[in-house]
Amino acid sequence: MRSFLRSVGRGKRVRKRLGTVRVVERADFDEMELDARVAMIQSLVPLALMHVQDVLMKDVEALAGGRYSRDPATGYRAGSNPGTVRLAGQRVPIRVPRVRGEAGELPLPSYQALKGRGVVDDGLLRRVLYGVSCRNYEAAAEVIPGALGLSSSSVSRSFVEASSAKLKEFQDRDLSKENIVAIFLDGKSFSDEMMVLALGVSITGEKRILGFVETDTENEKVLTPFLQSLLERGMDISEGLLVILDGGKGLRAAVKRAFGSKAAVQRCQWHKRENVVSHLPRAEQAMWRKRLQRAYDRPTYKEARAALMLIYRELELKNQSAAASLLEGLEETLTLHRLGVFALLGRSFKTTNCLESVNSQIEERCAKVDCWKNSSQRQRWLATSLMDIEPRLRKAMGYQHMDKLRGALQKDLKLGGKSQEKAA
Repeated sequence: MRSFLRSVGRGKRVRKRLGTVRVVERADFDEMELDARVAMIQSLVPLALMHVQDVLMKDVEALAGGRYSRDPATGYRAGSNPGTVRLAGQRVPIRVPRVRGEAGELPLPSYQALKGRGVVDDGLLRRVLYGVSCRNYEAAAEVIPGALGLSSSSVSRSFVEASSAKLKEFQDRDLSKENIVAIFLDGKSFSDEMMVLALGVSITGEKRILGFVETDTENEKVLTPFLQSLLERGMDISEGLLVILDGGKGLRAAVKRAFGSKAAVQRCQWHKRENVVSHLPRAEQAMWRKRLQRAYDRPTYKEARAALMLIYRELELKNQSAAASLLEGLEETLTLHRLGVFALLGRSFKTTNCLESVNSQIEERCAKVDCWKNSSQRQRWLATSLMDIEPRLRKAMGYQHMDKLRGALQKDLKLGGKSQEKAA
């Protein structure tokens, strides 16, 4: 008998409701004292439900005519059914009036919209993204009395649905309208996996997160198709592109293969400096770090290269591994100097700090997740975080000179540019 009761209990669907919802009629609201009406307006929920009933009754009158009227109509009143509407991101139970006609039930157009089916709940999405766990959502959220669907499992399902929609939106974004001049590429460790992100900077200085790819390491075989997919989505590099990256060989090879002769590479000076000093004794690292930084801060290509070569010759006598590290990729660390725009844009584009800032904001949103189950979960969380972060990104420092960067790239890469192609 006990096992039978257990089986019956399992099959029964239990809905958890947070108290009872208060519904007020228009006539009752009009008869209330001023203080009572003000309190109800401030709580908003009963007032919203009153307007919901008003909207539904207008649909009923349009289909069945006025109550007790003898006007010809397409349907007739047939009582009510239980239903729900979405208010403040939560489902609230109401009684839905019914209208029937010769062909059967006549749907109320307003009710279909008020149910909010298929609508991404941005409020729930942001609360979970900012740290409210699904288990504690009911206690932390500003709940509506009588609301449904705030159990941990229902909140989790809603978040999965909403974040899946964000991932699809992110992956399908058209890049043809983004006039990208520079792009930052860097890998981020994400739940014991590697995510390589691409952050673009437009001609007006706005930062746009272009995409990401999940990979084991920064290897060419994975990254080349990823960069090519950005071109397939409409990113135009015909007028030249500056690519800022660290010293990863796989990423550098992928850039060369995907973008060819239409891209110039700026190696991150911070990464280069730290790679060099890592070969030296800890007690001497601060001194050499300052010297390298002063050399890179020289305003012209000639001055900066001369200062770096002086350091190279000294390091060759002191530590050949450090000297070899400095010499490797030296020219690409001076690309902005060679283009003649270091004084104008060096603060923004000499390192990958713009992307590191994005990575730190991702960490704020995703570090609280203790259990990463699969790739879908990782990508949903990352895409949702990036879509939330992007509108908050500031313009690149020195954005007023982005047109000078484009002109310098066209000259250095021997590209004509759209205006010159039209003239030809």
